[in-house]
Amino acid sequence: MNIKQLLEYGIKLLKENNIDEPILKTRILLANILNETKEYLIVHELEELNEELVKIFKEDIEKVCKHIPIQYITNKQEFMGLEFYVDENVLIPQPDTEILVEEVIDIAKQKEKTKILDLCTGSGAIGISIAKNIKNCEIILSDISTYALDVASKNSEKIVGVSIARPEIDERKNKNYKIKIIQSDLFENIQGKFDIIVSNPPYIKSDVITTLDKEVQNEPILALDGGTDGLDIYRKIIEQAYEYLNQDGYLCLEIGYDQKEEVIKLIEQTNEYQEIYSKKDLAGNDRIVVCKKEK
Repeated sequence: MNIKQLLEYGIKLLKENNIDEPILKTRILLANILNETKEYLIVHELEELNEELVKIFKEDIEKVCKHIPIQYITNKQEFMGLEFYVDENVLIPQPDTEILVEEVIDIAKQKEKTKILDLCTGSGAIGISIAKNIKNCEIILSDISTYALDVASKNSEKIVGVSIARPEIDERKNKNYKIKIIQSDLFENIQGKFDIIVSNPPYIKSDVITTLDKEVQNEPILALDGGTDGLDIYRKIIEQAYEYLNQDGYLCLEIGYDQKEEVIKLIEQTNEYQEIYSKKDLAGNDRIVVCKKEK
């Protein structure tokens, strides 16, 4: 089969299975397999492909029909202008989260040197993007999932050029690195204090997960489920973060579009934070809440 025929095959199959954006997704898949641009497919539409490439393409199209996110198939997702590796062990970084990263960068640039904890890091997209954009910082990527941390480590090496030595293997190799990795259930294995703690924690209500887009349901439940009211992890982070923040340290959280008032209320109830504010994403939804450690 040539490129044109294969594209027609893929588009037809995705349409029959009611998959959104069938043309775009088909082109992305084939371009990825050929390691070429989508424009290449247009110019070389009559190029014949060998049986192995055709087989791989058809297998990938079948995965999309089963609502496997295309990012898990290509192992690629763009975030903050960077290309991250992703697989089924991590959430797919979304453009909305860039608002959180940009805010942390703005805060960090006001300081001469910054120590930052990226809690529930997943793919490492937040912490690694921050490291790419500011100088004189030490960033800890932390997650409960060792599988997620393997992905974060791979992204650190790919994007920042830092091959992370795991602290439990050899702390001496790790001491001069800009980015470090720690496996931890929230603050369980975290030591020291930070200028900024940033997190995009699980915040979907448990009974809402089954109503989400089928592709989202194929992302890790551990990284989605925020408990009955979606606030379980926020309660823990807000309650414990104070002890891990330096004086005038910041806690920066991504939130669900309808969680602003509830999260701010949780922060206010502690009487440990000041200068609480929120910001919206590009769609106009409340997306982050930021607060400062009370003096």
